[in-house]
Parts: sequence; structure tokens; C-alpha cells
Amino acid sequence: MCDYSLMSLPNLLARQGEELVVYRFPCGAMGLASPSDLRLKCDPLPSRLRNFWRALQGNSHDPRPHSVPAVCIPLGSRLLVRDMQEQLRQEIGVQQTEEVTFTQIIASPFVYGDAIRFWNGREVLLQRLREAQRIRVLDLSFTDFANSDTDATLGLAEGAFTFPLPSAAMDTEPVINNDPMFPG
Repeated sequence: MCDYSLMSLPNLLARQGEELVVYRFPCGAMGLASPSDLRLKCDPLPSRLRNFWRALQGNSHDPRPHSVPAVCIPLGSRLLVRDMQEQLRQEIGVQQTEEVTFTQIIASPFVYGDAIRFWNGREVLLQRLREAQRIRVLDLSFTDFANSDTDATLGLAEGAFTFPLPSAAMDTEPVINNDPMFPG
């Protein structure tokens, strides 16, 4: 998934084994991007500090590319999160490097919802991660969500995957895709 705030940007679907970084997009939202798309891999200055110094120097031009695609992660994908901030690690009781499950806390429009779920059940919005934090895509399967209480089936050409849907989505009729590229 990609948060609503990233929907106006070009986006790509993550690939298994891909290395990603947390990136603050020009719209201000944090999301995932490929380091190769950034050209300036893991800039050591956070964007807020970079923008502050640029404003002091009278230079408002941001040299970073503005067409960096957001990398979207399917719900239930397993990720390896590295370089967790000390304060966040202590707050939620996790290690510096942790295997997590990609989830969505809330599916309302105009609210950040993309998050990661740790082994202890704690969930953290992507917006709370620090810029340039490294994330590796371990598995794009939906297996972690298969055992949830509220689930729905998504029919794809290769088969069906089970994953949870927000309760609001359970009250609506499913949308049938008649696209010949994806026969049902």
C-alpha cells in the first residue's frame, strides 16, 4: 500500500529482496523509495535541517529529484527494518534490527495509515521512522494476515490471497475487475 499522500506521485510495487530507504517526499509525507532512484543515497542531513540551512543561505532550490517513485508494499509483507532510533526502540521494546509485517492501521482518507507491526504486536506508522532508515523486503506474501479475525479474499490470476480489510470495506460490495490482463 501507499499512503493517500503518495498517490499523486509515480509509484512502483516492491520486489522481494529489494533494499529500500525511508524518504520524505516533496509533499512532506514519509514513504519508501529505492536508493538508486534517489541518486543521493541516504543523505546524512534530515530534510528539515537541510531546508533550514538552505533558507538561511537564501537558496530554496532542492537538488533532490522530485520524480522519485514511491515504493508500495502489499499488506502482510515481511520486512527487515534496520537502524531503529534508540528512543523508538526503548518506547516499543524492540532491537535495532527487527523483522516486521507491513500493515495499515487506518484506511481513512487524509489520515496516514501505513505502518509496521513488530513481533510484540506494537505498530508504528511509517511517519515515525527516520529519513534514510534502511528496510529490506523479505517476503511479499500475505501469510501473516491469513489467520486474522476479519479477512477477505482477493482473487488474482495466480490464485487467491487472504488479508484483513478495514471494517468499513467489509460493508461494501466487492468491485469486479473485467480487465483482460487480469482474468478472474
